[in-house]
Amino acid sequence: MNKPFSPSSEENKQPILEVIAPRLASASSVLEIGSGTGQHGVHFATALPQLRWQCTDVAYHLPGIRLWIEEAGLPNLPTPLELDVDADWIDAFSGTDYDAIYSANTAHIMSLAQVERMFTGVGALLPRQGLFILYGPFSLDGQHNSESNAYFDRSLRLRDPLSGVRDRRDLEHFAAAAGLSLEADIAMPVNNRTLVWRRS
Repeated sequence: MNKPFSPSSEENKQPILEVIAPRLASASSVLEIGSGTGQHGVHFATALPQLRWQCTDVAYHLPGIRLWIEEAGLPNLPTPLELDVDADWIDAFSGTDYDAIYSANTAHIMSLAQVERMFTGVGALLPRQGLFILYGPFSLDGQHNSESNAYFDRSLRLRDPLSGVRDRRDLEHFAAAAGLSLEADIAMPVNNRTLVWRRS
């Protein structure tokens, strides 16, 4: 099996790192939901050696993530774990303390119900004052911030009617129910954003 590679992950990993690094300065353990290829996990664990970075994804993606992790050989980057928001994942991860949870480019692939389940789980797992960092394209009050994001949203929904660029108002509703409040909304390259939520 060849190591998977995502050009977009390669392009956005450093801009994301510059945003998350100061916010994770006092953290010791981070759970990543939907690690994809594993490129973000390797990059962030390399740059932030004080953090134990736990990659997760659905079973299909785990072999590729393992290839990245095994090649990196980092002591703070353990083997990836299976996490499916449609399964009973909250109980599976409740035995480990995470200071923060991170997820990139997942909300628009999930259905809206799955996004809600992700927020519910994040709220259940995070300690008080813990951070949930969510990266990707988002709309606001039904308006996209670029024509490219509007096109991306249409293409997602044509491929899968349950997917699509998520509106921040829906996320705020899910977050409030999970005990999370929006702390920062940061503009990123290529019309993406990093949303930072804090557990109350």
